[in-house]
Amino acid sequence: MTGIRQLAEHLDISIGTVSRALNGKPDVNEETRRRVLAAAEELGYVANQSGRSLRQGETKVIGLMIESSKETVENADNFFLGVTSGLQSVFARHKLDLVMLPCPSDEDPHEYLKRMVARRIVDAMIISDTQRVDRRIDFLSRAKIPFVALGRSLSAGNFPWIDLDFEGVADHAVERLIARGHRRIAITAPSSEANLGYLFVGSYRRALERHDIAFDPALVIRVKSSEQGGYQAAHELLQLEERPTAVILIYELMAIGLYRRLMESGILPGRDLAVIGFRDAPRARFLQPSLSCFRISLYDLGVDLGRMLLANMPAYRDFYPDSGRDIIWPLELVPGESDAFDVGAIV
Repeated sequence: MTGIRQLAEHLDISIGTVSRALNGKPDVNEETRRRVLAAAEELGYVANQSGRSLRQGETKVIGLMIESSKETVENADNFFLGVTSGLQSVFARHKLDLVMLPCPSDEDPHEYLKRMVARRIVDAMIISDTQRVDRRIDFLSRAKIPFVALGRSLSAGNFPWIDLDFEGVADHAVERLIARGHRRIAITAPSSEANLGYLFVGSYRRALERHDIAFDPALVIRVKSSEQGGYQAAHELLQLEERPTAVILIYELMAIGLYRRLMESGILPGRDLAVIGFRDAPRARFLQPSLSCFRISLYDLGVDLGRMLLANMPAYRDFYPDSGRDIIWPLELVPGESDAFDVGAIV
């Protein structure tokens, strides 16, 4: 790989002149600029971005921190692909690059983030999978590093975030099922301290209370957010002495595992048990009976997430004066056949 020193020696021009020509400075005559650019193309010159970043005090890189594990890889769907597509549409306008920072599931996310920040590989961060109390938020706030969270948290500080409307999904699903005569309604929740689980279960519980239905902790099934978790949830529901007539899933791909375990026991979703999923995931669209779930535009979510982040970075703030913050992102119900089981219709 040719560096600027080799390029200057090849052209017999000073390094300073070559640098100014490559950066489009007006004090370089047009003939010299053409010679430098032509030689750079011929010799495969690549600018030393790390050195430039040190001089300018910025990397032009945004980091997106996600959880990485064998399970998440095996159960990967297009959630973050959809979000990153929207993010990049915003960042590309400012020649900013987006890098994924996959934190291993067996490593403390706080320590992983500290290491990434210490290496100065990004100018700003997007963190996901926010915990009930998330030390990453406190760290980024103290370090004065621009960031936005994809998810809420009880951590102190006035930080910008966008979160999916987990409360609205749980509330809508409970109301829909109660309208069809269901009163024994189960729900799945993450086995981790992810804040979304608390939001989901809290809204579910409040919706039951509005209809004078007692909350039964046995109907809250805590499993991993995966296809395997859905299989395990169905298994646990089948072991209950008094089975529920309906179940609400917090993660879209759980439906695949849940369907499999139910059908192994001769139970058909939509006929013997009402099922409502979370998101309209591509891999779940081929389930039969079709899954009742909620739709979201991941691209638009990514766009708003990117705009919110740049609105909190001094160099780009003026481009996004109207960018909101602390946004609860709505989801739209897509009715399917999986919750057709109407208790009130049973004679």
